[in-house]
Amino acid sequence: MSANGASHNGGLTLWFTGLSGAGKSTIAEIVEAELRARGLRVEVLDGDVVRTNLSKGLGFSKEDRDTNIRRIAFVADLLSRNGVVAITAAISPYREIRGEAREMMGARFVEIHVKASVEECARRDVKGLYEKAFRGEIKEFTGVSDPYEPPLDPEITIDTEVETIEESAAKVLAYLDSRVRVAA
Repeated sequence: MSANGASHNGGLTLWFTGLSGAGKSTIAEIVEAELRARGLRVEVLDGDVVRTNLSKGLGFSKEDRDTNIRRIAFVADLLSRNGVVAITAAISPYREIRGEAREMMGARFVEIHVKASVEECARRDVKGLYEKAFRGEIKEFTGVSDPYEPPLDPEITIDTEVETIEESAAKVLAYLDSRVRVAA
């Protein structure tokens, strides 16, 4: 480990957490493209893609959500231990499980809270999921009928109601440049 907490191999995990529609995946895509342009090895573990492949068959009970996030953390840990920048973009609603991921990865874990109100996320929702959740058609929907526990002390907080997506991505990259020195 270097003095600033980054591993010598450059691996780390950027853990984006926030409500559905807050902007996690969009910001992660911009950060991914920039890090690849810098010559880094990067993999994105998007919540929707992981659910389709790695966590197929899991529902949305607390137990199933915890299992899903533990699987994402396991893969992110493997990648980051081996010099890859793992970017996770999953709601990961519960502090306890995010804490387990942080404990597993230590200094390689960078928590990024992508903050937006339920009202704003519902306004952005092109799939109509919030509308269905408000009507009670979707049970256990994070932020509506199931809790979202925002991080208490994330490394980075992004407020997508006041920052553009580009400003948010730049904030993540500036943090990495100043703190963990992953820039090539």
